[in-house]
Amino acid sequence: MQNEKVIELVVAALEDLKAKDIEVIDVQGKSSVTDFMVVSSGTSKRHVMSMAVNVGDQLKEQGITPISSEGQHTGDWAIVDLSDVVVHILTTEARELYDLEKLWRFDMKPEAIIEESAQ
Repeated sequence: MQNEKVIELVVAALEDLKAKDIEVIDVQGKSSVTDFMVVSSGTSKRHVMSMAVNVGDQLKEQGITPISSEGQHTGDWAIVDLSDVVVHILTTEARELYDLEKLWRFDMKPEAIIEESAQ
């Protein structure tokens, strides 16, 4: 399945459970692990865990089995690895602490980051 379709399914599954601040980051050429990251926030540890389970369940219904999932039992940060797309679901506090968006946009000029965030 095309990466764009997988991303659409992931975003829909996150939106179903009211994820906050969903961002898609293109890391092609920056990471040897994946091509895209989807980052979102949950309002609590339970919310993060529920969204991770929902993403996995929704994708399995479409015939896409995650390679692995981590963090569903701790709740601060859950990851669903779909190979070319990796989903990160964090509490607001963890997201601010780790700032994945800044980490993976290291090559963008500040004005491009501001413009992309405004979209």
